Amino acid sequence: MARKKKGRPLNGWIVIDKPAGMTSTAVVNKVKWALDAQKAGHAGTLDPAATGVLAVALGEATKTVPFITDALKAYRFTVKWGEATNTDDAEGEVIETSESRPSEDAIKDALSAFIGDITQVPPAFSAVKIDGVRAYKKARDGEEVELEARPLWVEELTLLECSEDTAELELVCGKGGYVRAIARDLGRALGCLGHVLTLRRTWSGPFEVENALTWETLEANARTEALDSWLQPVEIGLADLPELRTTIEGATRLRNGNPGFIYPGDAEYGDEAWASLDGRAVAVGIVKGGELHPSRVFVG
Repeated sequence: MARKKKGRPLNGWIVIDKPAGMTSTAVVNKVKWALDAQKAGHAGTLDPAATGVLAVALGEATKTVPFITDALKAYRFTVKWGEATNTDDAEGEVIETSESRPSEDAIKDALSAFIGDITQVPPAFSAVKIDGVRAYKKARDGEEVELEARPLWVEELTLLECSEDTAELELVCGKGGYVRAIARDLGRALGCLGHVLTLRRTWSGPFEVENALTWETLEANARTEALDSWLQPVEIGLADLPELRTTIEGATRLRNGNPGFIYPGDAEYGDEAWASLDGRAVAVGIVKGGELHPSRVFVG
C-alpha cells in the first residue's frame, strides 16, 4: 500500500514578496508549512539579499513551473560605482576600487550594449554547475572559477535615476539573467567598476509584486485557511501558451497520456498549447491536426 502523503492536496500558485536575508528554498519550505501543502516548488531563484516576486507553485502547479521560468521578468536594482566585489553584490569582499564616476549621459550611452541578444558570464558565486559542483561552492573554497558566457535576451535596460556614487536601473530580461553580472559588466564598460547594492524583482511572467503576499501576512496567518484566499489558479502558469478547449472524452484520453480531441483555436500544427475543460487545465502538449499530443497532464 502506498504511503499517504502528508499535508493538503493544494493546487495553484502563491506569490510571495520575498524579504531580504532568506534563500528561495527557505521561502518555499515556509510556504509549504504555512499552508500545510503536500508539494511545493518555485519558479526562478532570487539571491538571499534580493527581495520581490517569488512565485511558489503548489501541487499540480509545479507542472507549469518551466513556463514561468521561461517568461520575461523585471528587476529594479541599484548599482554602486567605484567598487568591484567577489560576489558582484554588496554581500561580497571588495576586490578592486576606482576613483572614476560615470556621468548620467555616459550611463545612458553604455546601456545600448546590454539590450537585445547579449552574452554574459555568470558571477563566480552562482548556482551554475561546474563538473557537477555549484560554482559558489568552489568559489567559497577559494578555487579559481571560470564560467563560460551564456546567451541572454534583454528586453529593456533603463536608467531611472542616478547620483554620483549610485544608479537605479530597471531590467526586463528572459531566462537565466544575472542582474549582478549586468552591474559588474556595466561598471567595467564605464571604467568605474560597480556592483549591485539592492535588488528587487517587480514582476515575473503574470505575477506582480503589488499583488504578492507579504511575509508578515504569511506568518500572521500560517496554518489557517485564511491563506487559501491567496491561492491563484494553476492555469495562470500557462498564460503564455494558447488555450484550446476539449471535450469530456478528449479530457479523459489526455489525462491517460493519449492524444485527445481539441477544438480549433489560436494554435497551429506543431505549436505547444494547453487543453482545457470548463476552464480547467487538462494537459499541455503539441498540436497535431485536431488532437493534442500531451507532454504533461493535470489531475482533474
